[in-house]
Amino acid sequence: MQTRLARLYQKGDLRVEADTVPAPGPGEVLLKMAAAGICGSDLHYYQDGGFGPIRVREPIIPGHEASGIVSQAGEGVDLKPGTLVAVNPSQPCGACEYCRKGLPIHCLDMRFMGSAMRLPHEQGMFREWLVVPAKQCFEAGAATTAAEAACSEPLAVCLHAASRAGDIEGNRVLVTGAGPIGCLMVAVARHRGAAEIVVTDLADATLERAKAMGAGRTVNVSRDAAALSEFEAGKGYFDLVFECSAADPAIRSAIAAIRPRGTIVQVGVTGEIPVPLNAIVGKELHIHGTQRFHEEFATAVALIASREIDVRPIISHSLPLEDADAAFKLAGDRTTACKVQLTF
Repeated sequence: MQTRLARLYQKGDLRVEADTVPAPGPGEVLLKMAAAGICGSDLHYYQDGGFGPIRVREPIIPGHEASGIVSQAGEGVDLKPGTLVAVNPSQPCGACEYCRKGLPIHCLDMRFMGSAMRLPHEQGMFREWLVVPAKQCFEAGAATTAAEAACSEPLAVCLHAASRAGDIEGNRVLVTGAGPIGCLMVAVARHRGAAEIVVTDLADATLERAKAMGAGRTVNVSRDAAALSEFEAGKGYFDLVFECSAADPAIRSAIAAIRPRGTIVQVGVTGEIPVPLNAIVGKELHIHGTQRFHEEFATAVALIASREIDVRPIISHSLPLEDADAAFKLAGDRTTACKVQLTF
């Protein structure tokens, strides 16, 4: 059996090609892929050949946020053909020191689909047909669209970030950066009972989507940076910051605008940047990193199925697989695009 797929050879060199698909073995399913979102890391691979120390060193099929329809089930699998599923791209080994300690996110032998971290690279989901372990497939709700189900992975990222923040109810929350993750972070903060949510970004289009996801106020800092100064009075205003931009000015603004003993959850990633250490010390701030997810994936699928969190406002564009190169170029234009998905 043959499948079409999108394979990245090096920076800017994305090709739609054909390859063979194996039959599903015991515990596996064959999926007819339905929708797959272009993530920031996919975009970094395409635009820059990687991010930080993670580089594309061999051809890789990107894509780690996707949904598909069960076509064929292997032995021992009870998923019925025709079922729409969200695919969890995370495959911890289950046996290393961290997996045994209940920290599979920090698995020493993690396999994460569409990631160039390991060599050979872990191949991803930008393909028409895919065989995966059935345990990675989570049944979507009857009313859930393929596009919504494909948002389960980024929503799971945000649910895990929220777990790093502790109790959000009643908090004044700042979200810096209103891309897909920032917008989903707004929705999660709203769902968890935040009293007030302010969002900053450089583009009006992204801020409009943040409002649709539940932001009470937005600030375009490229045009109105002075608007943030009101939040810096009296040692700061916000109890909690989700920093989703990884931009030096945004991080500095967050530290200036947060109250003493407030919590900053660093969601965005970048290389090394300077931070105002004296302010972190002086305000006795809690700074938490966050990456990926584990049990939150199932929660994300359920929240999308119930529409307790409505992900539809972030889905801006859907393009067919044969237009993958155009889709990546579009995804890089933040003035028009938010979540760009490939369809199959």
